[in-house]
Amino acid sequence: MRDKAIILTGGASGIGREAAIRLGVEGAMVGIFDLDEAGARATVEQIGSDRSAAYHVDISDREQVTTALAAFESRFGPTRGLANVAGWDSARLFMDSDPAVWDKVIRINLYGSLVMHHVVVRGMAERGFGRVVNVSSDAGRVGSSGESVYAACKGGIIAFTKTLARELARNGVILNVLCPGPTETPLFTDFTKDMPGGDRLAEGLAKAIPLRRLGQPDDYAGMIAFLLSDDAAFMTGQTISISGGLTMS
Repeated sequence: MRDKAIILTGGASGIGREAAIRLGVEGAMVGIFDLDEAGARATVEQIGSDRSAAYHVDISDREQVTTALAAFESRFGPTRGLANVAGWDSARLFMDSDPAVWDKVIRINLYGSLVMHHVVVRGMAERGFGRVVNVSSDAGRVGSSGESVYAACKGGIIAFTKTLARELARNGVILNVLCPGPTETPLFTDFTKDMPGGDRLAEGLAKAIPLRRLGQPDDYAGMIAFLLSDDAAFMTGQTISISGGLTMS
């Protein structure tokens, strides 16, 4: 990983922040794309400003992504890895949901990732090398009450990643998916606040998980680093669940 230029979305907090810090520890040069610029800069402070940089980016906006990519590569060189971690949801049963919220969920969780691939991974394919990890969710594998549209997006990310893994294998680009289970992040906190009986939901999930706790953001950083490293060079199109045993297959 040393001196490899890696872009990570959603690095201002939660899983993204822990993954960005781990990549920094492994010696990578990290570009954080996030709407929360203050949070992204706080992450950069933990990594070191000599080896990382924050960019205020709406990942669903192709022009913003293109501009930020150019700025990152002019400083750190060609992008060698991409971690799509950014995500957002608002808990509602589907029949109670607002189509306006669907648009936001889809824009961030699905369309944003499509834009990141179309802009960033294009260069990888042209250069003949790239490592991509897309953070989906177990909601996209097995479903999750109150997360219907989010689950649809995350299931789409799994299918999209497998398809691109086939299309880009000949270009030296490998892509894999990480599916976290229930995790104590700002997103999960907001989710349980929005959901009726959310506090009981969190307690019930912790009891249902064989390892008897919710995930923590740093439970995933090592796997993200592994999937971006040369240790995963013969692995593509795979979906890995990390959920404390809540879901098994």
